[in-house]
Amino acid sequence: MIIIGEKINGAIPSVAKAIEEKNADWIRNLARIQSEAGADFLDVCSAVVGKDVETLKWLIDLVQEVCDTPICIDSPNPHSIVEAIKFCNKPGLINSVSLEGDKLDTVFPVIADTEWQVIALLSGKDRLSEDINVRIDALEQVMQKAREYHIDESRIHIDPLVFSMGAIPSSYSGYATVARYTKEHYPNVHITSGLSNVSYGLPSRKTINQAFLILAMQAGMDCAIIDPTSRDMIGSIFATEALLEIDEYCIGYIGAYDEGRFGVKKA
Repeated sequence: MIIIGEKINGAIPSVAKAIEEKNADWIRNLARIQSEAGADFLDVCSAVVGKDVETLKWLIDLVQEVCDTPICIDSPNPHSIVEAIKFCNKPGLINSVSLEGDKLDTVFPVIADTEWQVIALLSGKDRLSEDINVRIDALEQVMQKAREYHIDESRIHIDPLVFSMGAIPSSYSGYATVARYTKEHYPNVHITSGLSNVSYGLPSRKTINQAFLILAMQAGMDCAIIDPTSRDMIGSIFATEALLEIDEYCIGYIGAYDEGRFGVKKA
């Protein structure tokens, strides 16, 4: 499983406060603990309107002071993303592009001849849609554009979209259908998702998020935006990989347990 650490996000109140107060030590600590927990990428999202690029640079610089984990640049503005690429010491991950506006044609030419990877949301041109056919059509358009820019499938992380179960009971089944279609037709593409949308408005959200993680992995998800310091989440990932025969003879599961990444911490 590719793990994208979710904690450096200005939409989180404590992080928004740290950004406002320029609390560099707070941000450095969030980077350090996620890197030490085994994150493959660290998501960096400013959520600061009007100062997106400036804040992204400040955050990225702080992260790179304390670890060399690749950055996941997170912004709804493709032009901010392109600017922020210049601040990164090594290729990382773009979060995200979609059919909306000029996102694909702004980001894809810039990363075409690089090692940067990219998350593509399967939204229509105007809005998110629970319609499976709309999402599959979006997938085909994204992949066609990737071919035009010679971006290999293995660099693309497709987000099939998940909605609140409280509002759309078929949210998981829709996600799973699109994920399985994607893996069938583009086997080298990664399948990703954040977890929080599925539980929005419901009690005990972590319980639902964890259940979704396990089921989504069965549908093909191999990349997740999560808290890598959550021992419950990490344990679920390694256990599910073993059950799905991704982790043969449970080698990864045993190794992660011995390292104290979940379960009872080793003395």
